[in-house]
Amino acid sequence: MKNFTAVIERSRETGLFIGHVPALPGAHTQAATLDELQANLKEVIELVLEDDAPVYETDFIGLQSIAVA
Repeated sequence: MKNFTAVIERSRETGLFIGHVPALPGAHTQAATLDELQANLKEVIELVLEDDAPVYETDFIGLQSIAVA
């Protein structure tokens, strides 16, 4: 079993949660709830891996907040 890190945001316009997996090009989805988003992300990851898409081996390190004047 391989673990992937997803970046999750919420659209101000629609209120939907949006998730994407930086290590897997094309692995992105949206949902109304975080539980639904997690299920959708799992499904899309499985679909991308079925297609033998290249997996970019990166490790999640963290997030940084950058202040710009």
